[in-house]
Amino acid sequence: MLPMAVAELYTQYNRVWIPDPEEVWKSAEIATDYRVGDKVLRLLLEDGTELDYSVNPESLPPLRNPDILVGENDLTALSYLHEPAVLHNLRIRFAESKLIYTYSGIILVAMNPYKQLPIYGDAIIHAYSGQNMGDMDPHIFAVAEEAYKQMARSNRNQSIIVSGESGAGKTVSARYAMRYFATVSKSGSNAHVEDKVLASNPITEAVGNAKTTRNDNSSRFGKYTEISFDEQNQIIGANMRTYLLEKSRVVFQSENERNYHIFYQLCASAQQSEFKHLKLGSAEEFNYTRMGGNTVIEGVNDQAEMVETQKTFTLLGFKEDFQMDVFKILAAILHLGNVQITAVGNERSSVSEDDSHLKVFCELLGLESGRVAQWLCNRKIVTSSETVVKPMTRPQAVNARDALAKKIYAHLFDFIVERINQALQFSGKQHTFIGVLDIYGFETFDVNSFEQFCINYANEKLQQQFNMHVFKLEQEEYMKEDIPWTLIDFYDNQPVIDLIEAKMGILELLDEECLLPHGTDENWLQKLYNNFVNKNPLFEKPRMSNTSFVIQHFADKMLARTRTALYLPPLPVCPSGSHHHSGRICTTIQVEYKCEGFLEKNRDTVYDMLVEILRASKFHLCANFFQENPASPSPFGSMITVKSAKEVIKPNSKHFRTTVGSKFRSSLYLLMETLNATTPHYVRCIKPNDEKLPFEFDSKRIVQQLRACGVLETIRISAQSYPSRWTYIEFYSRYGILMTKQELSFSDKKEVCKAVLHRLIQDSNQYQFGKTKIFFRAGQVAYLEKLRLDKLRQSCVVIQKHIRGWLHRKKFLRERRAALIIQQYFRGQQTVRKAITAVALKEAWAAIIIQKHCRGYLVRNLYQLIRVATITIQAYTRGFLARRRYRKMLEEHKAVILQKYARAWLARRRFQSIRRFVLNIQLTYRVQRLQKKLEDQNKENHGLVEKLTSLAALRAGDVEKIQKLEVELERAAAHRRNYEEKGKRYRDAVEEKLAKLQKHNSELETQKDQIQLKLQEKTEELKEKMDNLTKQLFDDVQKEERQRMLLEKSFELKTQDYEKQIQSLKEQIKALKDEKTQLQQLVEEEHVTSDGLKAEVARLSKQAKTISEFEKEIQLLQAQKIDVEKHVQSQKREMREKMSEITKQLLESYDIEDVRSRLSVEDLEHLNEDGELWFAYEGLKKATRVLESHFQSQKECYEKEIEALNFKVVHLSQEINHLQKLFREENDINESIRLEVTRLTSENMMIPDFKQQISELEKQKQDLEIRLNEQTEKMKGKLEELSNQLNRSQKEEGTQRKAMEAQNEIHAKEKEKLIDKIQEMQEASDHLKKQFETESEVKSNFWQEASRLILENRDLEEELDMKDRVIKKLQDQVKTLSKTTGKASDVHSSSGPKEYLGMLQYKREDEAKLIQNLILDLKPRGVVVNMIPGLPAHILFMCVRYADSLNDANMLKSLMNSTINGIKQVVKEHLEDFEMLSFWLSNTCHFLNCLKQYSGEEEFMKHNSPHQNKNCLNNFDLSEYRQILSDVAIRIYHQFIIIMEKNIQPIIVPGMLEYESLQGISGLKPTGFRKRSSSIDDTDAYTMTSVLQQLSYFYTTMCQNGLDPELVRQAVKQLFFLIGAVTLNSLFLRKDMCSCRKGMQIRCNISYLEEWLKDKNLQNSLAKETLEPLSQAAWLLQVKKTTDSDAKEIYERCTSLSAVQIIKILNSYTPIDDFEKRVTPSFVRKVQALLNSREDSSQLMLDTKYLFQVTFPFTPSPHALEMIQIPSSFKLGFLNRL
Repeated sequence: MLPMAVAELYTQYNRVWIPDPEEVWKSAEIATDYRVGDKVLRLLLEDGTELDYSVNPESLPPLRNPDILVGENDLTALSYLHEPAVLHNLRIRFAESKLIYTYSGIILVAMNPYKQLPIYGDAIIHAYSGQNMGDMDPHIFAVAEEAYKQMARSNRNQSIIVSGESGAGKTVSARYAMRYFATVSKSGSNAHVEDKVLASNPITEAVGNAKTTRNDNSSRFGKYTEISFDEQNQIIGANMRTYLLEKSRVVFQSENERNYHIFYQLCASAQQSEFKHLKLGSAEEFNYTRMGGNTVIEGVNDQAEMVETQKTFTLLGFKEDFQMDVFKILAAILHLGNVQITAVGNERSSVSEDDSHLKVFCELLGLESGRVAQWLCNRKIVTSSETVVKPMTRPQAVNARDALAKKIYAHLFDFIVERINQALQFSGKQHTFIGVLDIYGFETFDVNSFEQFCINYANEKLQQQFNMHVFKLEQEEYMKEDIPWTLIDFYDNQPVIDLIEAKMGILELLDEECLLPHGTDENWLQKLYNNFVNKNPLFEKPRMSNTSFVIQHFADKMLARTRTALYLPPLPVCPSGSHHHSGRICTTIQVEYKCEGFLEKNRDTVYDMLVEILRASKFHLCANFFQENPASPSPFGSMITVKSAKEVIKPNSKHFRTTVGSKFRSSLYLLMETLNATTPHYVRCIKPNDEKLPFEFDSKRIVQQLRACGVLETIRISAQSYPSRWTYIEFYSRYGILMTKQELSFSDKKEVCKAVLHRLIQDSNQYQFGKTKIFFRAGQVAYLEKLRLDKLRQSCVVIQKHIRGWLHRKKFLRERRAALIIQQYFRGQQTVRKAITAVALKEAWAAIIIQKHCRGYLVRNLYQLIRVATITIQAYTRGFLARRRYRKMLEEHKAVILQKYARAWLARRRFQSIRRFVLNIQLTYRVQRLQKKLEDQNKENHGLVEKLTSLAALRAGDVEKIQKLEVELERAAAHRRNYEEKGKRYRDAVEEKLAKLQKHNSELETQKDQIQLKLQEKTEELKEKMDNLTKQLFDDVQKEERQRMLLEKSFELKTQDYEKQIQSLKEQIKALKDEKTQLQQLVEEEHVTSDGLKAEVARLSKQAKTISEFEKEIQLLQAQKIDVEKHVQSQKREMREKMSEITKQLLESYDIEDVRSRLSVEDLEHLNEDGELWFAYEGLKKATRVLESHFQSQKECYEKEIEALNFKVVHLSQEINHLQKLFREENDINESIRLEVTRLTSENMMIPDFKQQISELEKQKQDLEIRLNEQTEKMKGKLEELSNQLNRSQKEEGTQRKAMEAQNEIHAKEKEKLIDKIQEMQEASDHLKKQFETESEVKSNFWQEASRLILENRDLEEELDMKDRVIKKLQDQVKTLSKTTGKASDVHSSSGPKEYLGMLQYKREDEAKLIQNLILDLKPRGVVVNMIPGLPAHILFMCVRYADSLNDANMLKSLMNSTINGIKQVVKEHLEDFEMLSFWLSNTCHFLNCLKQYSGEEEFMKHNSPHQNKNCLNNFDLSEYRQILSDVAIRIYHQFIIIMEKNIQPIIVPGMLEYESLQGISGLKPTGFRKRSSSIDDTDAYTMTSVLQQLSYFYTTMCQNGLDPELVRQAVKQLFFLIGAVTLNSLFLRKDMCSCRKGMQIRCNISYLEEWLKDKNLQNSLAKETLEPLSQAAWLLQVKKTTDSDAKEIYERCTSLSAVQIIKILNSYTPIDDFEKRVTPSFVRKVQALLNSREDSSQLMLDTKYLFQVTFPFTPSPHALEMIQIPSSFKLGFLNRL
């Protein structure tokens, strides 16, 4: 009988799958409900026809999954797991959604799209890097990332097994996996190992891939590439192993197939000069390349591919000589195929020695053509008694020739692979590796031979390994979740493997037949018939053939079934198709093999004489191929043994071990051993159609491949157990709608899930509860989905019912109300018409009056009654309330009295203690103030005396200076007169020299004319001579032609001899060149190593010197740390003692006996009434407890603070050098303070004496002030006289200076005229020098004269500059004198505020300390809050101003360079510290702005105050340093952005995309094998709040560090761009996120970001615009997608998204519920047609590394430099404010 839950699924409107001859399976809808026992199921097909489908109660047709589950990323997420469900899911993903990758448990199914897709760029690689496998859409990069991650985490070797049919895309998939590893694991060295590993692919594809009927680039060999990694998980090398090269393709190709690509590449490049010596032609000219008929692949340029092949050879380090050797052998093979073998009779054949191809073959390989011709047609048979030469027939000779060609190519292939492995070798130790296996899939053709047999044998072994791994994973999963297990049936192909490889198996019989001298294919086949026909069910003999045998691969017969060690719960009968139909998934695949050629291909022999000829070749590479090697070069050792179910015979013959079959079996065993030692990852490539059409889905071909590659077998195994697995939280979220209120009341979500399942599914065998997951049988999730959908539909119906009822009710009431009003008016009109008479009106009025009086009487009576009742109630209630209020007031009065006395006592107590404390403090404070006043008065007295003495000295000095200035002025006037006289003399001399030069120029011009006439005459004579010579030459040429005709004949004879000699010489030269280059490389390497060793020796010696210094510093630090710890411990003890004393005093202060003594007897009696004294006593007790607890909490706070101080001491151990002095000073100060306090407390009685002394001192001060005023008045008069004299002298100097300036201008003009004349003369002299040599002397004289004049002018300029400087010095001295006089006049007002100049004075030797304390050691945290923005930058600029004021260029240059280097160093040391980068970016910008603001340039001084303009730099232009600082700021900004992006990037996708900010609208779907969370509640997951908090942290840090608001806006814009780009890129790669509800979540999250911008007042930062692509993507997910108008709206609205991105979102759109509809392919085509007119990027992903251009705005500082003060925490005490 069927379970009720299953029978309920076969109801009307549910859909099933039925077999179909064309589409394999087709869908049908159930027309009537199925009842248990029905023989027929009525179905409705998709075309509308009805069908009565006969059914068996035990095998009902498989049910179709709900639409919500269609198109899943993982096939194991399907509720019904069977063949039609898998096929339909793949069709939807591939044909409609254009998705080529799908998971099937641990397998990645890859469909070949036959079209280039934009999903393999570096941006995609970076998107998958670091992601969990189930978080992103299926991709080959996801498998590669999983392998890389597992290798890095567990240090376990990994392997990726790529298999599939020819043309399914195996090679491309393996290539992309290797490219992923090369990209994500870039090595730090310069060897570019990754590029070499990738470069090995084109070479192996050129020599090992060929065009077949199924694939244009089919790999004709198996390849296992081990990519080696070091401990840092970086690629260090690789190694390649190859399997079973298809050698027969070299000599034979079927129709429409080609030979290996390298032959056609070589033929296409034959006309190039470097290949002409190979004597090749087009591919149609050679037998080995034209057999297939078509030598060209559409869309492939063989010549361009040849260039790429050469490039990859070069990249791997293969030189041109090596490449040419390879090409020689390849050309020789082609020429060998064209050697003509002619039949001589029936038993002989011959090859002409004059055969051109034979000659080229022998010439290329360095062979004797006669011997080759002989032994191609004969063979040597060696017996014990004699040696016989036996001629061969033509077919035998052709086979021998072809065997030789195959052997040479096989050796060449192995040699190239060996050299590639050598190029990829590495010197270090391999830590781990990842192997990529690109191996042929299961093959079956019309004619199957030895190659197909070996290929299918390998696939049987791989399938067995795969089955074992699947069961191992399932076992681990069940054990981890504590699920009980029992035996199940599964397909084990060990019987097929035993048939092939076991004792007396097919391979052993084949090797045995190969040992026999007369062994034939027919004899071997007969042995197979005798051993296996009717004895082994997997081996059959064809009915119509005696030359073939049949093997049943992947058989599904009961004899082939075994049981494994995996145990699962017993499976109930399930007619849904998930068990019985899936049990027949792996159907029998019969392959018929032709025995012809098996022995020959297994032997793979070449006749001995041909091998000896090739061994004796002059061509070293060919000779090396055929050398006898006692040790096998194969990587497989002789100790390898093949294990099987049956014992294998151990052969003794050497020849037997070298057969192809035995080699292949050994290599296959080694491969299986390697794979079993690694963690495998499977990629199954599927060929969707045989016509190579893009995105065409051929169901028959795909089902055939799915059955052969094990995908359906995995599905069948999963279907027999518990394929659907949900975490408890996922189940709770999805099916919460099915839970009752009572179930939802449970606090534990696990218990809720269990209770719901027990209620919904009665059969407990249909599910199991694990630790973190719920396991469901096949079909149970679909049943739950049906219940959920029914509940939703029922809820919708109820909602609709109530809404419709409410609408109809509202409409009915509105109509009823209208009808009543109409009736009312109508009836009123009727009654009025009937009843309006005089009698009726009188009666009506009388009745109304009677009613009025009657009703009034009744109401008055009722009112009287109620009034009396309320008055009585109020009286009683008011009395009750008044009494209660009286009692309460009495109680409160007593409590107030009690509290009054208690509080008064406490207040008196507190007042007395506070008064004592205050008096002590006042005393100490007053004493200190008095001491300070005394000290200040003494200082003022001393200062006044010093100022008086200094003023007297200044006056004497000023008089002397004025006298000196007068003397210097007289000297300057005398000098000026002398210079005027010298200037006049120089002018006269220069004018005379110019006149002489002009005369000389005129003479030279006349000479020039004469020489030109002579030249014309000579040219005419030369023309006549040339005519005569041409006639003579013509005659000589005719004679030489006659002689040449005679010499050509003899020359041709000699050239042949010379060419041979030249070729031999060229070879010798090449060999010498190779040796030379090798020696040069060795010498260069030795130089490099020696230089490196020298550098290391020098570095080590430096380090050795510094070790002793470091040890001393470490000892000092340790000693200082111990001192600090002792000091802290002593402070702890003192604090504890003080706290204990305070608590004792407080507790002792509350003495109950004292309180009682103060209260009188009457008070006590009054308090004792009603026990109130007891309550008061209890209140006091509570108060004391509160105080005790308060003091206890204070004590704990102090202890915590002490602990924090301890922590800080440990943290600040690095700065003990600076802190030690401070601690000592503090200790000294504390001791002095204590002594002073004790002294002052003892001297409290001396205060009156001090007052008297102070009054006396004040009187003395007044006397001194009076004297000072008198002296200052006298000094003022004298200074006024001095200033008048100075002004006069300045005026005189000004007039003299103006005269000097006028003369200087005249001199400058004359100088310019002289320079112009000199330039003209220089040009004239240059022109004359070219024609005449005689002018050299004149020119030298002229230049001497000119240089002398220039020097004299320079001397004049220097003298003028010196005068200017003297004048400036005099003016400065005058200014200083005036300032000193001003200061002297203001001495009496010295108590006023000082005026600062906005400079900081420092010494040159303090520069390093300034940079160390202000830049390198400054910690922004804690300092930033209490200082103005950019304070370090302002301090640095004030130091720059000081250096500028000194006019010291070296000092200023040193300070600027040290500042810039210090900023660079601190940024380099804190590259990962965001706060430090923000702080120094802000200060660099502030420093740059200060340099601009005070540069003196008008454009930067617009916003300055007049006082700020006075602070501009006077002597130096720092524009170059501004440019350097700007570059430094740009670098800091870029690193600053990188750190922000690095911190926020891990939060973006979880917060923006995964977190469900809108609760109640989310919906989870089944996730399958790849995505299963392991916890009930993910509390550590990032949310949208995390994103906003991170942004707020960045913003507040930038604002606190004083970063310019414009820079803050630019940084926020960059962050918002990153958020939008990362979220959108993740959305493109996650199909499960492309839903309407997720669009709402994204739109909500964007609104949060916009609110954040608004809250921070950053709306104008253009950050919102960077989110526009993401916003449009969210809108696209939400918008309706059905009609043409919808398509047009999408086209018009989505302007920020490219066409590729829009189509990707539409194809990836996934409904969460059945109520949502999928996007139809026709709608996608409509949108694509509209988007074709766009010309935008074809890239799918946004560039997350893109950086907007940064601009640093100029913002002048509002802070006056004079007002800036330096905090003491900066430790800049050596700086002085001027």
